Amino acid sequence: MTRQRRWLLVAALLAACAGGCGRKSGSPASGSEVEVALFKGGYGIDFFEQAAREYEQKHPGVRLKVWGNPRVWEQLRPRFVAGTPPDLAWPGWGMDYWPLVYEGQVTPLDDALAGPAYDGKGIWRDTFEPSLLRLGQYDGKQYMLPYYFSINGWWYDRHLFAKHGWQPPRTFSELLSLCEKIKAAGIAPITYQGKYPYYMVTGFLLPWAISAGGIQAVDDAQNLVPGAWKSPAFLQAARMVRELKDRGFFQEGANGMSHTESQMEFVSGRAAMIPCGTWLYSEMSKQLPPADRFQMVYFLPPVLDDGPGDPTNVAIGIEPWVVPTRGKHRDTAIDFYKYLTSLPKAKEFVEQKGTLMSIKGSDQAKLPEHLEEPARAFREARTVWSVEYVQWYPALGTASQNAMAALLNGEASPEEFVQRLEDAAEKIRRDRTVPRHQVAPH
Repeated sequence: MTRQRRWLLVAALLAACAGGCGRKSGSPASGSEVEVALFKGGYGIDFFEQAAREYEQKHPGVRLKVWGNPRVWEQLRPRFVAGTPPDLAWPGWGMDYWPLVYEGQVTPLDDALAGPAYDGKGIWRDTFEPSLLRLGQYDGKQYMLPYYFSINGWWYDRHLFAKHGWQPPRTFSELLSLCEKIKAAGIAPITYQGKYPYYMVTGFLLPWAISAGGIQAVDDAQNLVPGAWKSPAFLQAARMVRELKDRGFFQEGANGMSHTESQMEFVSGRAAMIPCGTWLYSEMSKQLPPADRFQMVYFLPPVLDDGPGDPTNVAIGIEPWVVPTRGKHRDTAIDFYKYLTSLPKAKEFVEQKGTLMSIKGSDQAKLPEHLEEPARAFREARTVWSVEYVQWYPALGTASQNAMAALLNGEASPEEFVQRLEDAAEKIRRDRTVPRHQVAPH
């Protein structure tokens, strides 16, 4: 090889290196674009747009296109069918995730999770809260990843309770006693999001079934164990809901209220307590009175005085992210998600958006006041659970909501209510075409 040809070869290698030697294997070639499609809900997408710009600066040659829509799932479904999905997606609450998994549309992420975290310190999997990570697992593989998470419970206004000398109830008997006092003060004790009965399934029924029968009662129901939905624990929980209705402790007209309408009743002080997740603050932030007049505080659903269930149990929920199998730049999509879930970015999300994150240690950020009690409840919970059957078996989810509406408006007795749930579960059991899931051990 002549000296001139050797210099030409070196020059060619240097040119190639300038375009790609600094990137990780599998990252896109210079000039290509990695697409990130997001649900544009209460938390917006500005955090992710800013993170994309930061990532681009750290990885020259990479370009990220971040976009969002309040109904992004409607735009993503045809793209999954056509085989042209984005590289990374947060498909939002309206997406049926599990059919995507069954159809092979979602990348298993076990190998990526076994690799290093974004900062190179430790294994990526170990940075997540395990109880949240398992919600994205199926058939022994990890298909979906959590980002932020919600904690379900009940809320009251500290100022209203202090004015009347009330205390948040810890037990059902304390709840009944408190409701009498609140009602006597001319305030509705409890309101709820009647147009969306899943709020009451999560806020009333399932916590009280756990209190009456232990977490196994709800695990059995979600696992479709015959008889579980009409077990004594579920029947007792239904009777507790009915007792509150019969004694006039629910706000009149709540059955016809949307989530924001009922939450406005709570914020305005016309109702004293409401079941809801930790998204309540961000959802109502524009309507909240000044802090010197209103301060929403979280508490766990009151438990039975002598119930066998764990009184520290906490219900959580996630809206997972996925890496589509047919995305063009999976490695970079995964690496960008590693960046988003690094501890510094997780703490930033907590502080900027006022919600809890799935990353260990992120609760050490400066929490907004309304998150302090939920974070404490999560840390101290001996049992963490989630409503999974709604995504696993949508027909059962719809049936349970319809039955809850019937229980609350008096069209179904507690006995009829649990029988309706059991009948709906039996239909799923008999349908061998429906893929089966099992609740992961607690």
